[in-house]
Amino acid sequence: MAVAGEETRRETPRERYRAQLRAEIKERAWEQIAAAGAPGLSLNAIAKQMGMSGPALYRYFAGRDELITELIRDAYRGLADALRTAAASGAGLPELGQALRAWALDDPQRYFLLFGTPVPGYHAPDDTTVIASEIMNALLDAARWAGDGSPADDRPAAATEESPLDSHLAGHRQWAGDHPAPPATLRRALHFWTRLHGVLSLELAGHFTGMGLDPAALYEHELRHLSR
Repeated sequence: MAVAGEETRRETPRERYRAQLRAEIKERAWEQIAAAGAPGLSLNAIAKQMGMSGPALYRYFAGRDELITELIRDAYRGLADALRTAAASGAGLPELGQALRAWALDDPQRYFLLFGTPVPGYHAPDDTTVIASEIMNALLDAARWAGDGSPADDRPAAATEESPLDSHLAGHRQWAGDHPAPPATLRRALHFWTRLHGVLSLELAGHFTGMGLDPAALYEHELRHLSR
């Protein structure tokens, strides 16, 4: 509800049309990525599909990199929302892991745009790391807790003995942003992130096909091991 004395700004028909066209352009871009990968993304090809001229489409996206950036932002926001929703319901590392897998399986191309081979010649702007940090913060918060629900950092000294990796992470924690997590928590979150992405990347790329195993069972085993 608008505050007295203030006017609620309504979107103009021109703005709605522009938003609709940008959304359609992004849909076409995802179709291209699914068919030929992100390196094959072509704004001219999208324009042709939509019955537009190349110059007309460039009024909505200045170039390929701007379009890829928007797709990356959308993908990061989707993953951040999925993990945030799980965390708000009290999820720990196992539940966050399942939320990650469900998000990835729902749209593998979106997953690979974020975590696959970098697009040649493309450099993401700094603001995309802000969204990515939301994801890591959710993992770091969950990594504070051991599998029995107790604070992981309150376990006996023998169980939390500092490893060489802990020592390394104490001085190399830029990837964790401003999160105050101690090195042991950084290590737990990093193990979680790298090992689960390893299984997911192999599954989504089809490398388990023909092996006669259930990727979901392997993923669940990794989750249980990481959450102990």
